[in-house]
Formats: sequence, structure tokens, C-alpha cells
Amino acid sequence: MTVKRWFDAVQNCEQTGIAYVLATILGTTGSTPRDPGSKMVISADATFDTLGGGHLELDITKKARTLLDNGIAGNHLEHFPLGARLGQCCGGSVTVLLECFIQPGLNLALFGAGHVAQALVTILGGLPGPVRWIDNRPDMVPETTPANVRFFLEEDPVDFVETLPANSQVLILTHSHALDFELVKAALQRKDCSYIGCIGSKAKAKRFQTRLLHQGYSQTHIAQLNCPVGHPDIPGKRPMEVAVSIAASLIALINNNINQPAEIRSHGIEIHKQIVKTLSCQ
Repeated sequence: MTVKRWFDAVQNCEQTGIAYVLATILGTTGSTPRDPGSKMVISADATFDTLGGGHLELDITKKARTLLDNGIAGNHLEHFPLGARLGQCCGGSVTVLLECFIQPGLNLALFGAGHVAQALVTILGGLPGPVRWIDNRPDMVPETTPANVRFFLEEDPVDFVETLPANSQVLILTHSHALDFELVKAALQRKDCSYIGCIGSKAKAKRFQTRLLHQGYSQTHIAQLNCPVGHPDIPGKRPMEVAVSIAASLIALINNNINQPAEIRSHGIEIHKQIVKTLSCQ
């Protein structure tokens, strides 16, 4: 995203399906860097606008990203006393409302920029959620990408796996079986990916499973790997046909994973009471 103001960031996140936290200062006591009503937006890998900078904003951002990483939607009230602990010289305190919006959608890392990936990206551009598209070949850098797709030219794509946010879906469509295998291992080692898929035949899947077993991976661990990828009811070998099949699987995945905690409603009522109490003290 190239926006800077919080209201533009909210609009952009809603349009592209990116999960985000809207942080709002509800109340202050003493000297504080920003006034009540000030807002900022925090996503998994960016922030927009400011609540005063410094350690206060850093602490708010960390709490917001913990909510995002763990998929905890809803409203969360946090109190931040300034001073020594946060390294702020203001000396007051700030009460902040963190509104976490976890939108059902992709959080996909797509490795490989070949024909199938190119066809798939045209479909993913119409789905909610961010897509990180990674390849190590300079001649494969696309001229344009959809709004929710960001391309990364990486010398070693395997290293990029470590930078992914929690609960990412990892889809491996590279030009190299050797690279595919290393990416599969890196994704399995994360232990927090919501999906790991690799393109290939049943024979390739069997070879990968055997190699993983020989390298100490358990059957339970290996079972996380989806190979071959794609929806079994959608046949075809043309790049667009394969892309449609893979997209169907991803759509089914993200719609089956819409699980909001049962306590969110009662938690929201409690947060509302706290907000009323906070504002009445101003």
C-alpha cells in the first residue's frame, strides 16, 4: 500500500481484504504525544498515520500484530502509562482501543512466476487478501500486478519463508524440483502455516514424502503437505485450467477457515462498558 493517512489505509485494506488493526486513542491523562481521537492503522507489515511515535507507538504496534498473528478479531482496550517503562518523557497515560479486523481471505505466499502462477495471479487479484509473489529470476518480474499482489525478486526464495507472517498459506509453483523441496521443508519447519501446497504429480509427491521421512519428518508433519495441488473435480493441464483448480482449492480453504471465537460477542460487550467508563472519566 502506498497510502499514508489512516482513513485511506482502512479503505485500501477493506478493498484488498488485508487484515488490520485500527488503533484509536480514547482517553489521556497528563502530558501525552497525541490527543483523544487520534488514529493509526497497523497491518502485518506496515503502519499508517501515527499515535506519536517512539516506544508508545512501538508497543501499540506489537500488541496489534499479536492480535493479527493469532487471528483474534474484535475490540481490545489497552492502557499505556508513559514514562520510564516506555521511554516517553511525557509522563501521562494513554488508553487505546485496538479494533482488529480479520477479513476472510488470502494470506498467501506464492513461489514461482511461471505460466501457471501468472494465470493464477489474474484470479487471485479478484479475491480478498494479500498475495506475496516470489521468484529468483530477474526476467520473470511482472510489469504490473493486481492491487493485492506484491512481487518480490529474491536471490534465495527459501530465506523468504522465514519472513512470512503466521497463518500464511504457502503455494509452491517454481521451475525447479530441488527448489520446491527446499521450500517445502522451510514451510514445514515453520509449524504455523495454515496451508502448504506444491505443484506436481503423484509420483513427485511420493518422492518428496520419502525424502522427508528419511530426513526425520514424521508422517503427521508430512501430512500437512498438499501435493498435487488443485481441486480434484476440476481437470485439465493447460496453465489456466490448473490455475482455476488451484484457486478453487484456495477459495474452499479460506471459506472453511472462518472461525471466530465464541467469546467475541460477550468480550465486545465488556469492552463497550470499559469504553463508556473511560470516556466518563475524561
